[in-house]
Amino acid sequence: MPTSTLTSKGQITLPKEIRDLLGLRAGDRIRFRAAADGTVVLEPETGCLLDLFGALSPPGGRHLTVEEMNEAIRHAASRRRTGR
Repeated sequence: MPTSTLTSKGQITLPKEIRDLLGLRAGDRIRFRAAADGTVVLEPETGCLLDLFGALSPPGGRHLTVEEMNEAIRHAASRRRTGR
């Protein structure tokens, strides 16, 4: 089981084995999810095509304007940054 040491600044280096397992490269974002039992899950934060589901053809069949699409993209990006 790979381990890492926490620095005085609260930083860690992910062991290469874990970076390779998750397909992480320099600059990639990582999400930490705390479970009720105290364990923490580490996940690569990647975009998903399903995040855009419905953006081009919302219920009712009304087409979105470019401005509405841009707002939907900004909203999805904001959700991703805040983990919501």
